[in-house]
Amino acid sequence: MLLSLKRFIREVTFGESEGLTFADDDQRLAAAALLIHVISVDGDMDPAEKTKLTDILQQHYKLSDDETAELIRLGTDRDNEAVDLYGFTSVLKRKTDEAERHAIIEMMWQIAYADGHVHEFEDNTVWRVAELLGVSSRDRIALRQKVAREQDHADGSGETPS
Repeated sequence: MLLSLKRFIREVTFGESEGLTFADDDQRLAAAALLIHVISVDGDMDPAEKTKLTDILQQHYKLSDDETAELIRLGTDRDNEAVDLYGFTSVLKRKTDEAERHAIIEMMWQIAYADGHVHEFEDNTVWRVAELLGVSSRDRIALRQKVAREQDHADGSGETPS
């Protein structure tokens, strides 16, 4: 809401229109805000997580560099303004199918594992979002294990992270 008010004032005062690529109810914006929340929830915004965020958003939504940067900027603003996760998950629940909701949970796990370990706050956030999106515990755990295996193969350590 605050972003919408700022945009309105800028348009009225200066005649500027940003030509926004991402509307307030865009599922990509809701997903980006959740991914950004996972990065920041443990209080440590690791560079590996930021890089992974950019890669994930760009590949999954087939965005240009500028569009990805805009989505991250807007998603960060939305996450900073949010009082809970429901605003994001309600958009995703309405606008996405089951496969896309699973993909979002998988992306959240990829962000959580990007720095080499999953903080308990990250784990809790993914659990809460999965519940709000209607992703079963079984599927959430299976997606976590899949991402952990992929991370293990990428690291070449031979051990599955917990």
